[in-house]
Amino acid sequence: MRIAVVGGGLGGVAAAVGLHRAGHEVTLLERGAELREAGTGIVIMPNGLRALDALGLAGGVREQGVHALRAGLRDRRGRPLLVTEAAGAQQEVGSVAIVERAELHRAIRAPLPAGLVRTATPVERLDVGPGRVTVVSGGRPVLEADAVIAADGIGSRLRAQLFPAHPGVRRTGRLDLRGMLPRPAGVGPELLACQLLDRRTGAMFGLFPVGEDRLYWFTDSVLRGAPPSPEQGRREMLSLMADWHPLVPELIEATPPGDVHVDAIGRLARPLPSFVAGRVALLGDAAHAMPPDLGQGASQAFEDAAAVTRHLTGAGPADVARRLLRYDAERRPAANRIMLAASRQSRLTSQTGVTAWLRDALLRAVPSRLATRRLAALWHV
Repeated sequence: MRIAVVGGGLGGVAAAVGLHRAGHEVTLLERGAELREAGTGIVIMPNGLRALDALGLAGGVREQGVHALRAGLRDRRGRPLLVTEAAGAQQEVGSVAIVERAELHRAIRAPLPAGLVRTATPVERLDVGPGRVTVVSGGRPVLEADAVIAADGIGSRLRAQLFPAHPGVRRTGRLDLRGMLPRPAGVGPELLACQLLDRRTGAMFGLFPVGEDRLYWFTDSVLRGAPPSPEQGRREMLSLMADWHPLVPELIEATPPGDVHVDAIGRLARPLPSFVAGRVALLGDAAHAMPPDLGQGASQAFEDAAAVTRHLTGAGPADVARRLLRYDAERRPAANRIMLAASRQSRLTSQTGVTAWLRDALLRAVPSRLATRRLAALWHV
């Protein structure tokens, strides 16, 4: 069966590899001039690693698992608000891996034969016929397929075509600034895998180890107007976080502007009515774009890729629509639940003033054991 996968990000590549290994004739269409992924670090949650296991892609990723961290929330000075024993949660549901995004993309795409990839091919629309789907790029048909997996990202054109009444993506009014740098001497474990919150401004800073010698950090703050350049955003964060825990401005200052990435945070305005339209299935951010607060974006895309591979294994052209409906029934409720939970978490961590003061007081009152059980439950999606 001929399957077109539109979009060469992490989820699209994982799906292409899985479907190729399942015996289908796969073509991966990528708008960029080359198949690659830019960015900083990325956290793969236990459910994401299980999905990569199902696709046979978790080997090298699991080697970068992190096992002995105390995760949780702290105030801007680094004082505990809600502490979770991440190691205990991992014993119950599996490990977390923290890797460089570009390295992860290279590892996942390695099993995909180069001849199956078409770069510099932005897909404009799909012409859906009774038994085939025609992929249109540059105003002309470039491929006919029995099924299409649309993994074309948060601004998905194909989602807009399939569901024209849906309002699409909306900005949350938050700015995501991310960076990665060599790990300075003297950085202890107390702030690793934690998020620091400032109830005055609603800003957040998070920090994770990447391997033995690098750190990945991110900030989440109010966005007013257009997103700044990396250098401007870096300066703004240094000013905003000057009186935080000393490690915070130190790490931001030590990160070269070229290693800083800036994004306006967005999410789907509301859940989609379906992830499937006939012979076309949406995957990853195209289906369930969510705020990054739970670190589930990539993991949910990998779950999509594993599910669509499983449901299309052994399928022929006549089976596509029925099999994709099974994919929708499996993935849409779970992914939408996580998307809504991520939005709730974003609202929780961005509170200011009296509401934030009450939040902090309540968080401090939660026993660590209870917080750890809640973390394990979240990872066990």
